[in-house]
Amino acid sequence: MKRDVLEEKLNRKLQKRFGGKVTATVEEDCIRVKGHLRCWEDILEACNMCVVNHAGIHVVNDVLLDGAEVPKMRTPSLEDRELEGCKPDVLIIGGGISGCSIARELMKWKLDVLLVDKECDLAIHASGRNDGEVHPGVDLGRGTLKQKYVVRGNQMYDQICKELDVPFQQCGQYVGFTDAWAYPFVWLYAWQRRHICKVTDTCLVSGKELHKREPHLNPEFKFALYNPSAGCVCPYGLTIAYGENAVSNGAKVSLNTVVLDMEVAEGTIQSVRTNRGTIYPKLVINAAGVFADDIAEMAGDRFYSIHPRKGTDFIMDKKSGSLVKSISTLKKLTNNKTHTKGGGILHTVHDNLLVGPNAVETYEKENFSTEQASIDAVFEKQKLTAEGISKRDIITYFAGVRPATFEEDFVIEQGRKTKNLIHCAGIQSPGLTTAPAVAMDVAEMAVKELSKDKPIPMNKDFQPVRKGIPRVKNLSEEEKDRLIQENPDYGVIVCRCEEISKGEILDALQSPIPVATVDGIKKRVRPGMGRCQGGFCMPLVTRIISEYLNVPIEQVKKAGDGSVINYGKTKGAK
Repeated sequence: MKRDVLEEKLNRKLQKRFGGKVTATVEEDCIRVKGHLRCWEDILEACNMCVVNHAGIHVVNDVLLDGAEVPKMRTPSLEDRELEGCKPDVLIIGGGISGCSIARELMKWKLDVLLVDKECDLAIHASGRNDGEVHPGVDLGRGTLKQKYVVRGNQMYDQICKELDVPFQQCGQYVGFTDAWAYPFVWLYAWQRRHICKVTDTCLVSGKELHKREPHLNPEFKFALYNPSAGCVCPYGLTIAYGENAVSNGAKVSLNTVVLDMEVAEGTIQSVRTNRGTIYPKLVINAAGVFADDIAEMAGDRFYSIHPRKGTDFIMDKKSGSLVKSISTLKKLTNNKTHTKGGGILHTVHDNLLVGPNAVETYEKENFSTEQASIDAVFEKQKLTAEGISKRDIITYFAGVRPATFEEDFVIEQGRKTKNLIHCAGIQSPGLTTAPAVAMDVAEMAVKELSKDKPIPMNKDFQPVRKGIPRVKNLSEEEKDRLIQENPDYGVIVCRCEEISKGEILDALQSPIPVATVDGIKKRVRPGMGRCQGGFCMPLVTRIISEYLNVPIEQVKKAGDGSVINYGKTKGAK
C-alpha cells in the first residue's frame, strides 16, 4: 500500500475513534502516532490501531499522556571517571539475558567488549523477574522473529546449560482442555505446529494419560496439548552465568553505569556519556530492555516503541512441589485477542512451584510493586489448573515488566539511520528461550560490521565451560566430607531452608562478577529463598559480607542505593 493511502486510512480510523486528538504520520521506516490523550489504555489502543502487517514497519508512540507524570528512569548515585576514555570494540548496553549472552558469544572472537548496566547487579529487570520457562514455541505462528528464534533456542538449551553449569530440567508442558468438543480443532492446531512451524514434538495426550502423569491436575481435563521439549531454568542464574563466562574470557562488566547521552555525527555514534565517564566505542549493541527505545532515541535511530507490560508471579513452598511435576495450564478456546499472558504452574529447578504471571499494561517501566488484585487473579485462574494449590503455601511474590513492542515481536537488526548500532529490543517472552540463538546472530552481525575496517580473528583461547559454585546439599555424603575437610566453611550451614553453607557464600563473594549485597548473594547461591525468606539467615549473610569487606555491618546493603541494613547494636558487630 502506498504511503499516502496508508496514512489516510489510519487517520480516518483515528479520527472516528478519538475525534482528532491523535494523528498518524507514515514515515520511511515507521508509523509515528502523535497527539494528547488522558488515558494510557487509549494511547495503547491508538497505537495498536496503527499496526500494519508489513515486515519492518513499526509503530512509534509520541502521544503525550495528559494528567499523569511518567516516571523518569532511576539512575545510580555513583559518579566517577572509571570509564573515561575507554575505547572498546563493542559496547553492550544492558545486563539482562540478551546483553550477557551476546557478551559471551562475542568473546569467541578477539574483541574488546564492555557491558554496562545501570543497576547494581545483572538480571535486575525482566531477566530476573520471570518464570524461567524454556518455551517449546507451540504458541507462536510462522513469520515472526520470536518463532524463528524460539525453535532454535530451545534446541540449544541442554548444551548451553551444561557448559555454564546451570541447572536445567526438560519437564514438558501440558495445556489442558476441559471441553471435549475442542479436540478436533486442537488436533489440527497441533498438526500445523508440528509440520508447518517445525515444533516437531507437539502432540495430544488423552485425559486418562494426563491424569496418570499428573494426578493433581484438574480432573475435568479431557485432553492436553503436550510438548516434552519445554523446560525450566533459573533465569537470573543463567544470566549471571553468561556474564561470568564472558568475563572469564576477557569481557568487562561495569555495573552502576547508566548511559546518559550519545554524540552522533554523520550517522555514527562517536561517544557515549555515562555517569562513570565518556566511552568511545566502535560499535554499540542496544540490549537495554524497557529502555531500548530511549537508547535508540539517544542514538538517533528510534523507529520502534516499547510499551511496558507488568506481570505478577508467586512462589510456593517446596512441600507443594509434588502437586505439579511439569509446566501446566488451563486453556479455553475463545476469540479474545487481548494480551493476557496465559501463565501457568511451573515446577522450578529448585523444586518450588512458580505460579503466574498475569499481564497488566502500564506506563511505568520500573514499577515492580505487587498488587493484591493481581495476586488474587493469578491464584484464582491457576486454581482451575491444579485445585490443590493453597494461598497458605505462598512464600513470596514478585512482579516484572516486559518490554513489548506494538508489533509484539523482537527487533533484531542494525541501525537504520545510525551505522555502528545493533538493536536487540522488544525481547519479551520467550526471550529467555531465544537468547542463545539470538546471541549467535547478533554477535555475527557485530563481527561482520567491525570486519569492514579490519579482519576479526577467532579467539582460540575461548573457554565455553564455566564451573559454578558447588551446591553442598546436592553432594553425596562422601563428597560433602571431602569438601568440608578441604574447607571447613562448607560445613557451616547459614541458610537452613535451602541448606546453604558459609563456603558457598564466600565463593559468591569471590566470583568473576561479585556483588557484595544480600540480594547479590541471594541470587547466586539462594540463602533467603526458602520458607522463612531470610528471616533467620539474613543477619548471618550480612555479617559474612561485613567481615569479608571489612566494613561495619550497618554499611552492608541489601541491594543498590539507599538499601543499607541497620540491625542496631548487633552483638559482635564491627
